[in-house]
Amino acid sequence: MNRVLFILLRISGLPFLFREFIQRKKVTILLFHDISKDAAEKNFRYLSRKYNIIDLNKFIDAIENQDDSKIPRKALIITFDDGHIGNYKILSIIKKLKLPVTIFVCTSIIGTNRHFWFKFNNHSIPKEKLKRVPNIERLKILSKFGYEQENEFEKPQALQREHIDEMKLYVNLQSHTMYHPILPYCNYKEARDEIFGSKKMLESGYDIKINAISYPTGDYSERDILLTKEAGYKCGLTVDFGFNNIKTDIFRLKRISVNDTEDINELIVKASGVWVFLKTKIFGIQKSGLTNGIN
Repeated sequence: MNRVLFILLRISGLPFLFREFIQRKKVTILLFHDISKDAAEKNFRYLSRKYNIIDLNKFIDAIENQDDSKIPRKALIITFDDGHIGNYKILSIIKKLKLPVTIFVCTSIIGTNRHFWFKFNNHSIPKEKLKRVPNIERLKILSKFGYEQENEFEKPQALQREHIDEMKLYVNLQSHTMYHPILPYCNYKEARDEIFGSKKMLESGYDIKINAISYPTGDYSERDILLTKEAGYKCGLTVDFGFNNIKTDIFRLKRISVNDTEDINELIVKASGVWVFLKTKIFGIQKSGLTNGIN
């Protein structure tokens, strides 16, 4: 059903109107996670034709200097969250198309055989509920079902050191915390360790300069933003809906998730912001990562 809907929305002309009139003077940041190689090439080629893809650091500089003179019309930034091992497979596409791409990695999962907690396959675990309980409770629940975040499994799920060493020459690798907890549901020490520790591990262990963090699942609190600033990051990325300009809060940059789609019609509709607009303005479905969480 959705495939038909995306086709209809594409041919309606709405994505074109959004792109040419709304996105024209904005900076769009897209979020991927673990897209296939074939889909990456098809999607990235489309995006390269319709938008001006820029590096995240270029936009950070523009905000810091309050000068958008070097930001092109219909600017777009490509980002990935988590650091899935499958991201290595698209390196050849990134190199071939000469695309600036930013990948936010979980530093205590990359380079190991540890697994992401949200990919732990046990249908008895209510994943959505786990995102809204204190971090200590989340870990206890997972432990009852046999998952420990420091356990090493047979095969890795995240990028390995050899992948990182090669990719850092072509990809902007940045922080996505250490173990991907939901920051507002961490206590102060947990949140501080995750935010500070991930930056330190990437800089000292991989010789990568870190200036950006992507908040896991896009959730953040005022406390987490203060910790991010204290740790020395220059910006923070959310999954709050919308577009950006040089007046956007640099620690609340907005992103649009395109769901790792292999459907080019879905990509076109979502990248334009049409899908978000329909969900928020017509259907009343909203997503904001700002939450009080716990202390």
